[in-house]
Amino acid sequence: MRSITNPLKPTQERGGIVCTSSLVSSGAMLLRLGLSILPFVGTALSQAGGPYTDPDNGITFWGYTDPVHQVTYGYVFPPLGGAQANEFIGEIVAPIATKWAGAAPGGSMLQNLLLVAWPNGNSIVRSARYATDYVQPTAMSGPVLTDLPSTKVNATHWKWVYRCVNCVSWSTPSGTKSIPIDAFGVPAWAWSSVAVDSPSSPQSTFLEHNDFGFFGLDFAAAHVSAAVYTIWAAGGTGGGTPTSSSSTPTSSQPPATATPYDYIVVGAGAGGLVVADRLSETGKKVLLLERGGPSTWETGGTYGPTWAKGYNLTKFDVPGLFETMFSDGNPFWWCKDINVFAGCLIGGGTSINGALYWFPPYSDFASTTGWPSSWANHQPYTDKMKARLPSTDAPSTDGKRYLEQTFDVAAQLLNGQGYRQLTINDHPDQKDHVYGYSAYNFVKGKRNGPVGTYFKTAKARPNFTFKQYAYVLNVVRDGAQITGVQTNDTTLGPYGFIPLTSKGRVVLSAGAFGSPRILFRSGIGPTDMINIVKNDAVAAPYLPPQNQWINLPVGENVSDNPSINLVFTHPSVDALENWANVWNNPRPADSAQYLKSGAGVFSQGSPRLNFWRAYSGSDGKTRWLQGTVRPGAASVTTSYPYNASQIFTITAYLSTGITSRGRIGIDAAMTARALVPPWFQDPIDKAVLIQGLYDIVSNIKSVPGLTLITPDNKTTITDYVNNYDPGNLNSNHWVGSNTIGVSGKAVVDENTKVFKTNNLFVVDASIIPQMPMSNPHGTIMVVAEQAAAKILALPGGP
Repeated sequence: MRSITNPLKPTQERGGIVCTSSLVSSGAMLLRLGLSILPFVGTALSQAGGPYTDPDNGITFWGYTDPVHQVTYGYVFPPLGGAQANEFIGEIVAPIATKWAGAAPGGSMLQNLLLVAWPNGNSIVRSARYATDYVQPTAMSGPVLTDLPSTKVNATHWKWVYRCVNCVSWSTPSGTKSIPIDAFGVPAWAWSSVAVDSPSSPQSTFLEHNDFGFFGLDFAAAHVSAAVYTIWAAGGTGGGTPTSSSSTPTSSQPPATATPYDYIVVGAGAGGLVVADRLSETGKKVLLLERGGPSTWETGGTYGPTWAKGYNLTKFDVPGLFETMFSDGNPFWWCKDINVFAGCLIGGGTSINGALYWFPPYSDFASTTGWPSSWANHQPYTDKMKARLPSTDAPSTDGKRYLEQTFDVAAQLLNGQGYRQLTINDHPDQKDHVYGYSAYNFVKGKRNGPVGTYFKTAKARPNFTFKQYAYVLNVVRDGAQITGVQTNDTTLGPYGFIPLTSKGRVVLSAGAFGSPRILFRSGIGPTDMINIVKNDAVAAPYLPPQNQWINLPVGENVSDNPSINLVFTHPSVDALENWANVWNNPRPADSAQYLKSGAGVFSQGSPRLNFWRAYSGSDGKTRWLQGTVRPGAASVTTSYPYNASQIFTITAYLSTGITSRGRIGIDAAMTARALVPPWFQDPIDKAVLIQGLYDIVSNIKSVPGLTLITPDNKTTITDYVNNYDPGNLNSNHWVGSNTIGVSGKAVVDENTKVFKTNNLFVVDASIIPQMPMSNPHGTIMVVAEQAAAKILALPGGP
């Protein structure tokens, strides 16, 4: 699952996972958010950058094209130790929509060379900058910039080609710093769609970047002979064959041939990890590609709180840090080219969601909810998942439950409405007037999920290959036959192409937003979406001929739970400072208990109770309401004073049975987004949810001390819902964008094969035809278990 909501105002439990970013004031800094990523990235990015030749000047640069904004950043260096050793030639090539772009070859902001450029009419304005603190970087003394002749601005792009003298090393208050020109490095880039304040001034101020990123680069390979470099530095073109400063081949140079695979799985989330593991069990050659990097410590991640230093724990290991996913100043785990929170790291949404883990009821795979009849018997596949990944509603290693005051208060409220308490996962088909403790797939006080189970067994097999930081642009096909995948990583194959064996298959598991985009870019989907790809200068060359386009309803039939928050106070509740301090300054007893034994508050996510109720709508259809109760609140709106230490939230959202549908697509920047929001398109969905909210608070006076503060008694629930920010209705449980079903109405058939293709499959949340009963990541894993079995049983495979 790859989708969540506004980090400033998260609206619900956020068990799924999506990203918005905001600008900082004009004094904000370049690359601020990137600083703490670098220790985490390390050599994991070594495959991202490579050589290319600029057709305008014949210069061979080593660099990278950001696939989101289509900006290219390149570098080339003279020989090591020569007279020109303290300089290099670089370039930035950007679409005209790029108002300014920046490059930091040293990889971070503080005390490093920062190069910033933007177009001003038909000219490029640029400067070398430097910063000693997180403030607007100012002019850097020492570097000498010379624009080379192929610098230009035209109707579609601008290009800055430059020579930077005195730019490889420089003095800082803490000593000399330099670009690692004889080793591997991680240069950084920054991008903005907002113009600078004074375009004609090289030292103009500007707002903080809209986006930033890093790529690995073998600087040791990015050197040419002195004779060639001298020609290029003087503005000449061509000039000879680049030569590495090392006598051995480097990892950034593309191989002459690429390894073919029996199965290529795209995306290491809930679906991809399970299906890749099951396919690799057969001994077939399986490649799993993930566009992001590590998550938990076990996968190579290192990003954790300072209070856990030395304990081999990351943010993604510690369940109690879930709420900080939305407030961290270094949110590198979110995909930058999807306009909802989507997890780009190993585990996808399962590494960053609330980890609520529900076993699917019969209805999750029933024909009445859109599934082919061959999927109805889910139990053998659910049992396979349960055997690998049990659930628990008491995740602390000491068996105790912590911070349970909200459970006790909510249980009093629900008992008065005829609810009964169950161990929910012991009775998955009972979902009317029931509640229970929140269930997770944590193990020994840590996040586990498919990363700690399916991925672990897959990567131990010699026939399984995993590549991270590998961005799949499209599948490559000849009519109905898929021949491989196109990536941004030239180390995996010539120009980034990875082939299949003669009977090989591709499985897309890139999520409800990512998989549709790959299909659009592969000439599969509605014509209006493929035409957007056709009009993109970078993506268009990879499209198949128009007579091979496949018109399928990719991006249609999209569902997500509409959700509404109710905020209460009760004198017994401990809101844990609304989770504000758990990252930097937790309660000492809580952190000490967790580090000692994996027990206590940090062993559990924020939810404490979940409940379900069935409602019959005016159209005669049954819709189910799910509720999640947690300490704290994303936002409070009230005209009355309240005790912030006593707040808690009940989030109510509709699941199975909702009739509203939306549409997912792409825009001109190839950003995946909801073109039609899926919430409340049918007014009966809204009416049922409003009724459910009224029922939740119907007996509030029966619980002494319980007060509803959002909405308060000056706002009716009906008005509250009618005026609710539509963007905050999002539960980030997106499904249906590549729905399973029959030809003419669906994208994939009952075997998950894309219609009108021979060997292309989709296995992720996007094939689920209707909202599951509960937070969907358990259901997605069961989908993957069954899909893997169907794919392996299908004739004609490897």
